[in-house]
Amino acid sequence: MEIGPVDVLEVAFPGNEFNGEILPALEQLIASGTVRVLDLLFAYKTADGEVGSVELAGITERFGPLFASVDGDVPGGLLDAEDVEALGEDLEPNSSIALIAWENTWAAPFLSALENSGAVLLDQARIPRETVLSALASLES
Repeated sequence: MEIGPVDVLEVAFPGNEFNGEILPALEQLIASGTVRVLDLLFAYKTADGEVGSVELAGITERFGPLFASVDGDVPGGLLDAEDVEALGEDLEPNSSIALIAWENTWAAPFLSALENSGAVLLDQARIPRETVLSALASLES
């Protein structure tokens, strides 16, 4: 089975203010075949400290048509109650976090070619965006 690397993105929404602005960009990534969303989960903490979550299946119902294009053929099941529990411990009151597990489908053919050539992938790392921007800015100076 050809599968690309899977990333889990953790995005904070201070004040529990989610407006859906990220959805068009996510829809574009899905439509272009760049990524395939495998699971999506919202965890939140109320001002009173109550922790809760909404899994992908309930997101469209809770947030309306904003998530209709993301919900559908997503298998789900990668993110669960343990993730919510771990996130809830670190969440500030009146804030929320979205976890998005996606496959980098663009990389799947390359990884298959590596395997078919006898190569062995030893490691894979992601450099945080802020680190790259800082390094590039210092090069420009």
